[in-house]
Amino acid sequence: MDEMPETPQPSFETSLDDLEKVVKELESGDLSLERSLDLFSRGMALSDTCRKQLEEAETRVEVLIRKDGALQPEPFRPEK
Repeated sequence: MDEMPETPQPSFETSLDDLEKVVKELESGDLSLERSLDLFSRGMALSDTCRKQLEEAETRVEVLIRKDGALQPEPFRPEK
């Protein structure tokens, strides 16, 4: 059975850039209901993709820190 080749996932930066474009278009306001719903759906999918990529990156960083043994992984807490 032939399997379809997996489509490469866009980079985090590309997904984030696309999400920012969706948000700007939604904020412009002058959209039909159907276009607004399409954009909202696309934005939610992009947001989910970005979140998953960030979680994967966090896991990789924690693994690297654990390998060194000198540091303990801590959750990232951005400064406000």
